[in-house]
Amino acid sequence: MTHEVQVFGKNMEVTDNIHDYVSDKAENLDRYLKEIENTRVDLSYVKSARSAADRQVAQITVRGPRILLRTEERADDILAAFDTALGKMQRQIERFKGKRKRGRGDGRSAAEVTPAPLEDEFDEEELVIARRKKFTVYPMVVEEALEQMQLLEHDNFFIFYNGETNAMNVLYRRRDGSYGLIEPEIA
Repeated sequence: MTHEVQVFGKNMEVTDNIHDYVSDKAENLDRYLKEIENTRVDLSYVKSARSAADRQVAQITVRGPRILLRTEERADDILAAFDTALGKMQRQIERFKGKRKRGRGDGRSAAEVTPAPLEDEFDEEELVIARRKKFTVYPMVVEEALEQMQLLEHDNFFIFYNGETNAMNVLYRRRDGSYGLIEPEIA
């Protein structure tokens, strides 16, 4: 079963040869994980990169009902960047499959294990929105959100829809290396 593969170019022309090469290789990702619904490949040229070897960027995002994985690689050739990102994605999928089979084993949720979050203050005058991002969320439990956060290599936070509480939650890494969970309530 093949899944949907979308190829996009930014600041560069995606030729038919590049599009076919990328599509053919990306379609094979469902061999590793059947749950993949679509794959998005973003190819871009970053003129302002410090090194010429980092100007060609390939980013692969894989989505499914309970999975979201992303890799990004840079090289001096767009196909080399894509191939490296594809290999990295395959390793991430294998790691994801292995993590789903293993659990903490003590029956406690991550919310029970996680210490209470600290409150931070910030200056409202310094708040500037530099980028807006929309994404599809799938219901998951806290343990799955923690796995996704680690697989996506999000070091600071991860927003998810908690299927147990039917609410949006934020999982974040604290300064001491532990994790915090924000569970908002409507007043």
